[in-house]
Amino acid sequence: MAKSMRKTLLLAKLQTQVGQDALPTASANAILLRNVTATPISMEMAERTLLRPYLSNSGQIPTAYYAQIEGEIELAGSGTEGTPPAWGPLLQACGFAETIEEDVSVTYSPVSDDMKALTLYYYLDGLFHKIMDARGTVSFDITAKGIPFMRYRFMGAYSPITDGANPSNVDYAAFMKPLGVNKANTPTWALGAYTGCLQQLTFDVANQLVWRSLISCEGAEITERQPTGNILLELPRIAQLNWPQMVLDAQEQAVSVTHGKVAGNIIDVRLPKAQLTSPAYSDQDGIAMLGLNLNVNPDQGNDEIEIVVR
Repeated sequence: MAKSMRKTLLLAKLQTQVGQDALPTASANAILLRNVTATPISMEMAERTLLRPYLSNSGQIPTAYYAQIEGEIELAGSGTEGTPPAWGPLLQACGFAETIEEDVSVTYSPVSDDMKALTLYYYLDGLFHKIMDARGTVSFDITAKGIPFMRYRFMGAYSPITDGANPSNVDYAAFMKPLGVNKANTPTWALGAYTGCLQQLTFDVANQLVWRSLISCEGAEITERQPTGNILLELPRIAQLNWPQMVLDAQEQAVSVTHGKVAGNIIDVRLPKAQLTSPAYSDQDGIAMLGLNLNVNPDQGNDEIEIVVR
């Protein structure tokens, strides 16, 4: 019988230590996903390069293998101030620290040491995949007339794929319904002191993920972080925003967006030091638009991105 790609379920739970299954459950750790792409086995191969008295392939030997999965999650809060959102564990496994201010907010900011890892259970219509020690990277997309979302990619240890029925007690209650991006739901944004008409903010944390496979040890490691982004806005007057000089002077500007209106479902995205590069004009509905690439830079370190849920 054919299997349905629609019957997909991902469970995710932070591990207390590497190599120890966190045992996520459908009732407590289900992740509400869309646009999922799973690579059940990613392999690195070594060529045998044999010499024989005829021309042919020599065959390959697997030298490293792991599992990968990626997918999108809608960007929304937890519904309660000071309570982490359901996607918080995933962001922590992408090299972020979680700081909780009780009854006020939850803040996510990048770290450079002691990266956390996840146990992922991925079910595909009766096939069970367990991915342990998973670490990842994430990008954000906040586009007018769309649903704001994050796209995650995780890499972790491969376990044999088995037959296993999808759990029936799945609970997605921790995931709030998102708000569309528009003037009412996304009330403020700024590029430095400028606040005009913004079409889109996207940025990619751009963690460098590598699978380290050595004698007696292996695993996914985050070895570098080089965040980049892009903004698209209505072309302003130079008196309003002297973007040519900002680009030529390699100026760093604070970029921020606030999405949400009700406490518990407000998200602030802050890039305190974004360098503007590669300006380009485009047409949208006959209106001149300005696109700018962003190099998302740190100030004192581990502070180039801040996600506040309040």
